[in-house]
Amino acid sequence: MIYSTATIPVNPAVETTLTREQVWKGLELKARDARLFLPPGLCTRCDVTEESETHFVREVTIAGADLREIITLEPLKKVTFFQATGPREGAIVNELFEDEAGELQLRFYCYIGLRGKKPDGPEEQAEQEQFDSDNGYKAALTSTLKRTRELVAEGKL
Repeated sequence: MIYSTATIPVNPAVETTLTREQVWKGLELKARDARLFLPPGLCTRCDVTEESETHFVREVTIAGADLREIITLEPLKKVTFFQATGPREGAIVNELFEDEAGELQLRFYCYIGLRGKKPDGPEEQAEQEQFDSDNGYKAALTSTLKRTRELVAEGKL
């Protein structure tokens, strides 16, 4: 199994301040259409196919892999992506919270496995290293906040 986590401050001193509501709108928009947040061409399809009061389902193609994800929203707090089909199984979470000093933080964490691969085998170990690297999910959090700031500046959030 792969467990990874990363946390970054939402409002470092050098950036335009975002409110919890603005970050939340960005996270919800990313959940509904990842193409707006990922590098061009990485996500080629992102369609919400089902919606209810408690969750929605999206069908996406990211880096050539077709995925089906069940997504739950805890407004202003947490987005959870349950990997229903695709190369991974498990859950990926994006969470907003205040640290001990009252500063807004964005945390990623996941607990997933690779379908059809040996648990803790070389493929999972390589994926773990990628998630934990400087180009892993910490970079994805930074990119999400950057895109959210752009959308706020454009008046789209």
